[in-house]
Amino acid sequence: MTHPVVSPDPEIVHLARLLVRCPDQPGIVATISNFLFNHGANITALDQHSTDPQGGTFFLRLEFQLPHEELPRTVLQRSFQRAVADRYEMQWHLSYAADLHRTAILVSRYDHALMELLWRWSRGELVTEIPMVISNHPDLREAVEAFGIPYHHVPVDPTKKPEAEEAILELLGDDIDTVVLARYMQILSPEFVARFPNRIINIHHSFLPAFVGARPYRQAASRGVKLIGATAHYVTSELDAGPIIEQDVLRVSHRQSIRDLKELGASIERQVLARAVRWHLEDRILVDGNKTVVFA
Repeated sequence: MTHPVVSPDPEIVHLARLLVRCPDQPGIVATISNFLFNHGANITALDQHSTDPQGGTFFLRLEFQLPHEELPRTVLQRSFQRAVADRYEMQWHLSYAADLHRTAILVSRYDHALMELLWRWSRGELVTEIPMVISNHPDLREAVEAFGIPYHHVPVDPTKKPEAEEAILELLGDDIDTVVLARYMQILSPEFVARFPNRIINIHHSFLPAFVGARPYRQAASRGVKLIGATAHYVTSELDAGPIIEQDVLRVSHRQSIRDLKELGASIERQVLARAVRWHLEDRILVDGNKTVVFA
């Protein structure tokens, strides 16, 4: 299988996305809309949220089609900063759909989350480049290379973890935008995480912070849980405590064995991680402290 070809559809070629965070006050949406209108852009989607209309924080995600005639990006961005962002004290980010993220996936032996991502990528549902999969085990090489993606085996000796991380960082280089931990069963150092702030996505096998550590489904079964779930979150230096992107749940009962719980849990993990990665790639997430605003 070869890499999927991203369509040169004009709607993608000319699609831009604007993320905004600023103190809430009247006129923000009108000012942005007028600015884009005056630059020949057509707004095609807009979502907004305020924590409090009186003194709160305003969040906005906006998609627009750029004019087909050439409009230099630097000109648009400088003009927006002067005319809009400075006026409203905005933190803002402008991205272009045609500039594909470069996404690296780290995995250990469990393949369910990895294969879900690769399958969706191969169908064009995850619009990104995947230049590599890195694993601390050799087991999944054949499955990954069947998608035409390079597979790198970087063993992790518990006594030499810094050396393994350095090897991974060398493989990632300077042009990886996003790192996805698709059940990568190693704890990343704070120094590694700092290289990718709010750009490492992890999938956890329960509603955080429940059932941390080893054998989570055995812990769940021993407690007689009635719900099992999965959580996708950004990775921070504090273990499994980063901003949560997405969660889901399934109801279970005493009839489910530990094996049943594992199978059901894997199914939830696949779906939750795929949604979180897609929303990240489509710039639908704004981080607000240790929370997220997700315009899904």
